[in-house]
Order: sequence, then C-alpha cells, then structure tokens
Amino acid sequence: MARPKKWRKVCSLPATIEFTPIDSHNSFRDSIVMSVDEYETIRLIDNENFSQKECSLYMKIARTTVQQIYFNARKKLARVLVEGLNLKIEGGEIVLCDGKESYCGCGVCQKHNYAIEYNKTEE
Repeated sequence: MARPKKWRKVCSLPATIEFTPIDSHNSFRDSIVMSVDEYETIRLIDNENFSQKECSLYMKIARTTVQQIYFNARKKLARVLVEGLNLKIEGGEIVLCDGKESYCGCGVCQKHNYAIEYNKTEE
C-alpha cells in the first residue's frame, strides 16, 4: 500500500496563476502546469532566500521532499523559458496557513498581515 502524501503548508495562493509569452502568435501552444507547492518552493528558496532545510520546516515536509519538488519546479521553469511555453499554476497537495502560528516567517501570509495591522491600530 502506498504511503499517503503529506500536505504541504503554503502561506497564500499566487497572485498570478497564468503566464503567456508576449510573442504568442500561436495561442495554441502547449502549457506547463506547475503545482502550488512547486511554486511555493521556488518562492521560498529563490525569492525569499530560504535554505532547503528552512523551506522544509516552513512547509512541514521532509528536506528530501523539498529537494524533489524544487528540482521538478526548476525543470518546468526551464522548459517554459527555453521553449516559450505557457505556464499555469494550479493544484497540489497543499493546506493554506491557518494563521494560528505565532510567526510563519514568510511575510506574505494574509492572516498574519491582518493581525499585524490590527495590532498597530490598537496601540
């Protein structure tokens, strides 16, 4: 029996979920689908400068799982850039941040940002 996949914690869904090359004279070109957890690993490691270990702690999965997700995401991004394909971000085994943690460290969690702004107005 296969082991069930562990849900990956994601702070928020991406603001933009579809990218198309500007020279899209062929609107019927193939699309690459990147899962939300693949997007999150790219965001955390490449944009937020998390290490793979920090990313794994944040997403609540094993470091080796992060490494595999990150590898797959980078391969997809490479194909999108080199072959000029469309990119769609959707799906994945994810759970959104519930805001119950005292601090998640990502800086984009809507629930934490709201709490910070609310506490500032109370002072």
